[in-house]
Amino acid sequence: MTVRAAVLLASVGLAVAACTTVYEIPLETPIQPKIDTSAFQSVLVAGFISGGTDDVDANLETVRLLRSQLRTKSSMKVIETDVLPLAEVAASQKPAEGDGAAVAPVPPVSGPITDEKELEAFDPVFANAAYWKKLGEEFQSPLIVTGTILFTPYARSGFVQRENETVDQFGRRTVEPVRAYMDRKGFILRPKFIFIDGRTGAVLHSEVFREEVLYNPNQDTPALSSYFELMDRLIPGFLGTLSSQKIRGTRTLLR
Repeated sequence: MTVRAAVLLASVGLAVAACTTVYEIPLETPIQPKIDTSAFQSVLVAGFISGGTDDVDANLETVRLLRSQLRTKSSMKVIETDVLPLAEVAASQKPAEGDGAAVAPVPPVSGPITDEKELEAFDPVFANAAYWKKLGEEFQSPLIVTGTILFTPYARSGFVQRENETVDQFGRRTVEPVRAYMDRKGFILRPKFIFIDGRTGAVLHSEVFREEVLYNPNQDTPALSSYFELMDRLIPGFLGTLSSQKIRGTRTLLR
């Protein structure tokens, strides 16, 4: 290619670029719900079996938060009633018949619940269709939301990247990424949401979420603040189970 041809080609490219206009087109992608709630006029967030730190009453806080979200983002009426102490209810239940099969009793748990395996011991209460049907009859057969919540502290050590800012003698600032070894502490939130048909007591759907957060050693974050921070990440997934949601984004067009 001659110098003249190269210059001409570059000039054409610059002219095309100068005439190009960038458009940001907003898009909304609908996501269909995982449960058909058309048969339910109301929803009862009954209560949860919770474990982990004693600094947060995860049962009470989760019920309050989910009811608040459903009041504004669901067409179903949210039933306001006392929060169910589900761990006590489960421990007091006798063996029952559910869906033609025996439902095993919940073994007694001594002391606080600290891990997922201890929470799994309470699974029989969610299979007790007779209990949930009776509860549903008290509130005109709503969709019942229940499950388990594990909110527990944990720590992890390792290298993390942070920004190191320096100022030279002329007042010029320089920011450079550096790697440092840190002992960080935080929390893990692992809820299992179980959706039960209040007309029959049968489980319609269950879903497990997991989120975690770690903080630098000099950052003192209360447990309750961390709980709400993690729940904020989970709420869209929870709402998406019950109703259609829209994911907003943009597409870039050139003209």
